[in-house]
Amino acid sequence: MKTAKITLLMCLVTLLSFGNVSTKEKEALEALYTSTNGALWRTTWDMNKPVQDWYGVVVKDDKVIELNLEFNNLRGQIPEAIGDLVHLKHINFFRNKITGGIPSTISNLTSLETLNISFNMLNEALPNEIGDLKSLRKLKLFMNTINGEIPSSIGQLTNLKSLELYNNQLTGELPSTIGDLVNLKEMLLSSNQLSGKLPSSISKAKGLKKISVFDNQFFGMLPSSICSLTKLEELVISDNAFYGKLPNGMANLTNLKVLLLGNNDFKGELVHLKEQLPGLEQFDFVNMNSEGVIVTLDEEEDDN
Repeated sequence: MKTAKITLLMCLVTLLSFGNVSTKEKEALEALYTSTNGALWRTTWDMNKPVQDWYGVVVKDDKVIELNLEFNNLRGQIPEAIGDLVHLKHINFFRNKITGGIPSTISNLTSLETLNISFNMLNEALPNEIGDLKSLRKLKLFMNTINGEIPSSIGQLTNLKSLELYNNQLTGELPSTIGDLVNLKEMLLSSNQLSGKLPSSISKAKGLKKISVFDNQFFGMLPSSICSLTKLEELVISDNAFYGKLPNGMANLTNLKVLLLGNNDFKGELVHLKEQLPGLEQFDFVNMNSEGVIVTLDEEEDDN
């Protein structure tokens, strides 16, 4: 009987010893708390309680797998220690006041499926290491002031379904590696300062349903390869510097419901597109700009 009690006691001690997240993960959470002024959060953490009882922290099998801290008044920067939460699958910091950038240690989070830091105050360039998040399905960083270029490593996110980077200060060209995102459904890049031509490689992302790049500085002719995106439902490219004739194959986009082309310098009988695409619910091709942006209307070939 005494032996049985001792065995039971040892089992309880074992459970208590290993029934918590690792010290490294706990320290990473504490670093996040400190770096983002946790004492001022709307719902703060009681550090004396087990980690699994902390607001917005989801623990499974003694591993931190989710951080859900949206609308929680996080102020400050994301610490490098975030990279020690290697089991994370979802990060949701939506609608806070986080500044700075995404630390390069994010590359350690190879199980991450969702990264949402939208509606914050991020003001640095995206790290090249973001391409290491091979499990990522949703990247939502809209409504910040992120600057710099979209890193070409973005093409490594082959599981990505949603790319939402609109309303930032991104510059440079859209990397041709964007076509490597073969599972992409939504590409929302409007209201940035992106320039250059729309890469013809985009046609490799056959599952695309939404493309929105309005209010940028893209120029040139629309690549004919875009006409192979037959699942496309929304194509919003207004307020850029596109010019010339639209590709002949536009009539192939029979699933289009929204086509907004205005404030570019396209030529031809655009009004006839409405007849060729009877499923259109929103269609606009009117140029409201008082000054033309076109430099030349020479015929161009698509980029390779």
